[in-house]
Amino acid sequence: MKFEDEKLPPHVLIFPYPIQGHLSPMLNLAHLFCLAEFHVTFIVSDFSHRRLLQHTAVASTFARYPGFQFRTISDGLPDDHPRAGEKVLDVLPSVTNIMVPLFKKMIVREDFFASAGRRRVTCLVADGLLSFAFDFAEENRFPLVSFRTVTLSNFWAFFHLNELIEAQEIPFKGDMDVLVKSVPGMEGFLRRRDLPSFCRAGDVNDPVLQTLSAVSRKTIRAQAAIFNTFEDLEGSIASQLRQHMPRIYTIGPIHEQLKSKLMDKEAEASILSGNFWAEDRSCIDWLNAQPSKSVIYVSFGSITVVTREQLMEFWHGLVNSSQRFLWVVRPDSVAGKDEVYQITEELMRETKEKGYMVKWAPQEEVLSHPAVGGFLTHSGWNSTLESIVAGVPMICWPYFGDQTINSRFVSEVWKIGLDIKDSCDRLIIEKAVRELMEDRKQELLERAQDMAKLAKKAVSKGGSSSCNLDDLIEYINSLII
Repeated sequence: MKFEDEKLPPHVLIFPYPIQGHLSPMLNLAHLFCLAEFHVTFIVSDFSHRRLLQHTAVASTFARYPGFQFRTISDGLPDDHPRAGEKVLDVLPSVTNIMVPLFKKMIVREDFFASAGRRRVTCLVADGLLSFAFDFAEENRFPLVSFRTVTLSNFWAFFHLNELIEAQEIPFKGDMDVLVKSVPGMEGFLRRRDLPSFCRAGDVNDPVLQTLSAVSRKTIRAQAAIFNTFEDLEGSIASQLRQHMPRIYTIGPIHEQLKSKLMDKEAEASILSGNFWAEDRSCIDWLNAQPSKSVIYVSFGSITVVTREQLMEFWHGLVNSSQRFLWVVRPDSVAGKDEVYQITEELMRETKEKGYMVKWAPQEEVLSHPAVGGFLTHSGWNSTLESIVAGVPMICWPYFGDQTINSRFVSEVWKIGLDIKDSCDRLIIEKAVRELMEDRKQELLERAQDMAKLAKKAVSKGGSSSCNLDDLIEYINSLII
């Protein structure tokens, strides 16, 4: 090491999987590292970077930190590729075959992003889906920290996919309510239907199943792993995982941790949402005119795509429930490109009495609004955590991947909502909305608000996630000594 380099801070290279749900928490992690005065190089696809610049304050937020820099490369997909619905499965092979080779050429060409006043990369924080990172870090002799954007519970289930296959618990057909016994700690409540849909494939060599199994097992080769969760929520699973991998950092909810740190520093920077869509803030004005806890917020995230028939079932269920609702319908969220605008315009006209529809909403602000008393969600982990922090109970309609396990934990383990997976029927939706907003309103609100207190305690000074973040920062600092 050159003498002048000894005084330079650590240089963290962050490489997220290039879709919105993965970028958002990793941008917030980058912000936390900037507050710790680390240098940060953030790899982002050209497509994602353009959307972030267009719809967020990412440029002004990170302009405050001279040690932060973006490096952009192609994700290998054309700009008009939807990167949503079933097409989201195109992202992984494109990243593997095009984006990763481009990244490898870039990092060698730029001497591991060293420059005047910036040391070479100290460690790589890579999205847990990027399997190349394990060999790459070992070959180049720098530590790897794996960032998992799913819950500890999901990761633990994925970690045991081989055991599930060996026990012939997957793939499966028939009774979907049979309990799964090969995931330690979940034997009493995890059912077949709670496992991701790829576990229902007729072939154990299904590529998605094999990829998730392999990358989950590889995680223990990393020097450390970060999870966007907190000990009061998933401490028992964390204890089991630490038997395989001692250096586990539970530092969530990361968006709330960042908010807490910025308040401590009295910083002016706002929290980045990582949105790929323009927020329609007119919904806040509409919420301001609604009674307390009277509105159910409906959003299925950034990649869920529904059919016209499913959209209409949700609409009828919401209207027939007689509850007020705020509903996000993304421009690309309905299958059938030509009819989506016609459908939403038609529904907006019919919805005026009880509901309000927008193309995208400032979700954290919506969930924390006094008028919101429930959340009908796809159970993506970012949305679930935001709802937990806001103390808002949920109706879970999971779309794919980790969302099916999330919804089971919400309803049966944490008991802060209802699970309606594997159904899209107006009568079931109406019944669930009434149950959440009327019949069990007080019970579920109280439980959700108790959980919110635990989440905020975790990120406050002396809380488990705050202390774990301090430990993570100390660990990364130790890598340059």
